[in-house]
Order: sequence, then C-alpha cells, then structure tokens
Amino acid sequence: MLIKNIRIIDPETKRDEVGDILIKDGIIAKINNNLEIEDDVIDGTGKIAAPGLIDVHVHFREPGFTHKEDILTGSEAAARGGFTTVVAMANTNPPLDNADILKYIMNKSKDSPINYLQTAAVTKGLKGEEIVNMEELKEFGAVGFSDDGFPIMDSNIVYKAMMEAKRLNMPISLHEEDPKLIENFGINEGNISEILGIKGAPSLAEDIIVARDCIIALKTGARVNIQHISSGMALDIVRLAKSMGANITAEVTPHHFSLTEEAVLEYRTNAKMNPPLRTEKDRSKLIEGLKDGTIDIIATDHAPHSIEEKNMDFIKAPSGIIGLETALSLGITYLVKTNKLTITELLEKMTVNPAKLYNLKRGIREGYTADLVIFDMEEKWTVKDFCSKSSNSPFIGSELSGKVKYTICRGKIVYRDKEYPSS
Repeated sequence: MLIKNIRIIDPETKRDEVGDILIKDGIIAKINNNLEIEDDVIDGTGKIAAPGLIDVHVHFREPGFTHKEDILTGSEAAARGGFTTVVAMANTNPPLDNADILKYIMNKSKDSPINYLQTAAVTKGLKGEEIVNMEELKEFGAVGFSDDGFPIMDSNIVYKAMMEAKRLNMPISLHEEDPKLIENFGINEGNISEILGIKGAPSLAEDIIVARDCIIALKTGARVNIQHISSGMALDIVRLAKSMGANITAEVTPHHFSLTEEAVLEYRTNAKMNPPLRTEKDRSKLIEGLKDGTIDIIATDHAPHSIEEKNMDFIKAPSGIIGLETALSLGITYLVKTNKLTITELLEKMTVNPAKLYNLKRGIREGYTADLVIFDMEEKWTVKDFCSKSSNSPFIGSELSGKVKYTICRGKIVYRDKEYPSS
C-alpha cells in the first residue's frame, strides 16, 4: 500500500511535511517523496496522515451489557473515528476482576479489527473493599487497573493499590467523585439543576477526591491517571501536584471541553454523564489546562446506552454518552479551529501521550507498525448516524469540521469513508 502526497504529522518527532508512506507487511517500510508502486495507492492530496488515535477510556459493555455495545461494534465505532487502539474499562457484568474473565475477554478481542487493550478492576467486584490480584491479572494481559464508574472511597485501599501498581510498573486510573456529596448524579449542581428542580453533583465532590488521590500519588510515586476531569478547581489541584513531582496524567473528554451544563436543557439525558458537564468557567479552565499541558490526554469515556434507557426520567436514566466517532472532529472544531491548540498539539493528546501512559510504541516512522489515520481537517460533516450499537450523543445534528477518510491498523484498512472517491 502506498499513500501519496499526504501531509504527515507525527507529534512525537515533530514531523510535519508532505510526502509518501509505503506500507509493506503491516509495517511502515519507507517515508519519502516520489515513491511508486503499480496498485493499491491512496491519493492523500489535501489530507493529513497521523498516528492512529489511542483512546485510553472506553466502555464496550462486554460481557453483560451487549445490547448496548460489544467488542466488535465498539471497535468498528473506534475505527470510524480514527482510533487504532482502545483501552477498555472493567465495569462489566461480571466485573473484570479475575483471570478467568480476563482470559475470556482477551480471547474475544482477537476478532477486533483494531488493537484492543483491557484494564482490570482495582478492587474485587468494584466494591472498593479488597484489592484484586494485580500481579496475576498483569500476567494474563491487563494493561492497567481502574474501577472507573465507581470511586474508591477507602483511602487505605487507594494507598495500597497505588503501591502495588507502582511495584508492577502499571498505571492506575481513578474515577474521582465522592458519592456522599452528590444528591443526583449526572448533572452539575448549579443554575441549570435549580431550573430543573434537581439536586445535582457539585464540583466539590470531584475536587475533594482529586486532592486526596494527588497527595497519595505524591507519597507513593505511582503512575496515576485522573480520569475525565471536569472541574476547574480539580485541574488546579492536579497542576499543583504535578509541579511537586507527582507522576500524574489527567484526561478530559471532548464533551467536557465542548459543552457546559446548559446542554442539559436542550439534550436532556443525552447530556447526562459522570462527572457532569459544568460551567463555562470550568470549560474555559479545562481548555487552559489543555494548552499548558496540565491535561495530557483527550479520552472519550465512550459509554453506550440504549434508547429505552436514555428515554427514562432524567434522574433514573443512566449517565454517559458515546464519543468515539466524533472525538477527532470535536477537537478540530472546538480547539484547533478556535486557535486554542494547533493540530499537532491536539494529535499529541490523542496519540503520543496516551501511548506513553501505557508504554506503547506508536508513531509514523520507518519500521513502526502501520497504525494510521487519514483525515481531511477542512471537510465539514453533520453527525447523523453511528457504527456503535447506541446513539446517545448530544452532537447529533451538529456540523463539525474534520472528517476521517481512512483508518489503517497493522497495515490493513479497517475503515474507509464511503464518500471518499476510489483511488
């Protein structure tokens, strides 16, 4: 396969130039100008080739909730969004807290067209009471640990888990909300919740747990990932902890840098998630955190739910939205086109930094695996359908900039835009 005349952006090496990419046997064989082969040529004129995107935070709902999503449909959604690697969370049914379930999932994932990586739970049953056998789970393929969806409230458990994760040189990712401070999940406690007559989730619930875990991270030296940060105060706490030497990364979702709590009035339960959309002040601070590097990673927290579940009363409906198929475009629309980040800076937070968290070797260099996304940064498109089984998105009907044309994983085309002309 040969990709001709394409703008090549590799954030890690700072490469940004027009050239050709030759792929042989799943590997990037040559990067140069004026390369030629007889067939299997992609015309990249006016397009960008970047390392395949990496999402460190997805929920593919298998086992237990496959009416919402499964490994195959989730992988197809990821490929459409330009992702060649995903890291799935462990809050399945049953929870992924032992070697038998992990072996089952790793076997199922062999059919995925992309690189599917799996975290294991931090605590048994996601109950926050007893730490799993981390060493055994690492041996059977877990790439990290997370109870995402459930904050771990016992500080001693968090401390011991971080110590064990550090011993094993594994990342531990944490969902940061104190449920005792939350009346109803999924909506910020503020002006919009007052309009709706709902008690919500104050930023205080996030700030307190982020502060605790930053302190424990400083003490242990563990590699800690603060998941889906939404509060400006929590961001300030992370920035301080990093300045003190904590080995912390922070991730933000596209919906938290694109929307505010006001979206709940228009999109109702499709704007309900944990932690919730917050104020414009919080959103602005998150963007500042992206600009100054306090926030390292953009991750979708792709959380599929059925139409029936999302059509429930707001308080009863589950939290979460899908995000894989719109993430790159939201970044381009809300960050690059508004001059908050350059395209290289955006891609760094969707490729290089996620790869570093999980010690992955990714990039556009000769000899590297050919995991690539090809996209048109200028093309506008309207969100209207999904490869995911679910459609719980507040962005349906939105016009976004930046469209994925091809996703190539291990040298094979795993997604091609139907509207892209034949090569």
